Amino acid sequence: MKFLSSKKIFISKLIIPLIVVSTFIFYAYSTGITGQTRKSVTTGCECHGSSPTSAVNVVINGPSSLSPGQKGTYSVTISGGPLVRGGTNIAASSGTLSPISGSGLQSLSGELTHTSPKSPSAGTVTFQFEYTAPSTPGNVTLYANGNSVNFNGSNNGDQWNFASDKTIMVGTTSVDDNISGSVENFKLEQNYPNPFNPKTNFKFQIADFKFVTLKIYDLFGREVTSLVNEPKEPGEYEIEFDASKYGLSSGVYLYHLKAGEFISTKKFVLTK
Repeated sequence: MKFLSSKKIFISKLIIPLIVVSTFIFYAYSTGITGQTRKSVTTGCECHGSSPTSAVNVVINGPSSLSPGQKGTYSVTISGGPLVRGGTNIAASSGTLSPISGSGLQSLSGELTHTSPKSPSAGTVTFQFEYTAPSTPGNVTLYANGNSVNFNGSNNGDQWNFASDKTIMVGTTSVDDNISGSVENFKLEQNYPNPFNPKTNFKFQIADFKFVTLKIYDLFGREVTSLVNEPKEPGEYEIEFDASKYGLSSGVYLYHLKAGEFISTKKFVLTK
């Protein structure tokens, strides 16, 4: 009888720590977790469901272009799903991410994540943050996910999704012209006609043999098409763009030229 009683006491003493440990593991992610975006090529927020779902909409908002070293304000907005609370993980391909005071974000391992699940306002959860572009011109990418949870003490019924990756063109910000690198004998002219519908032309000049790209982006930083992507001899070039081939709506778009270290971006307007 004493042996059985001792055994029961031993088991009860073993169970209590196991409950405490399992509870800690279960709630550990309530203060955020990193390494769960597409940057890390993971399966995402597995603790809130095995797969992403389109029922949850996650959007990264903010400037699509910055100068080298420039700081911009961005946000991740979560909607859909149960959304009693929301959380996020944000990463960047390069540059620096910083939480804004009172935003509910913290910096961990060079990424951002929530300090605690955040309550929605008007049906959305929004996390604001700052991003500082690297000193080297080029394109960088912001990544994010968002979870929409029912906050019932278990992950049953929780949902999550990835945000569409956001491209930021570093080196070009102003409406009229944005140039980095040596500009002597390199030039990107304003398109003509502008505004246009549905066709317009881009003219540029390069001084040396360079690998040249000329790409079209929308204001969310999403690439529409690449008009040039090959080495070019020195000279002047003119390229036609036909918006009717891409199903674009009226609005402002960007065209971005890179020839070696020379980078220039201009805005143009499609009207229908």
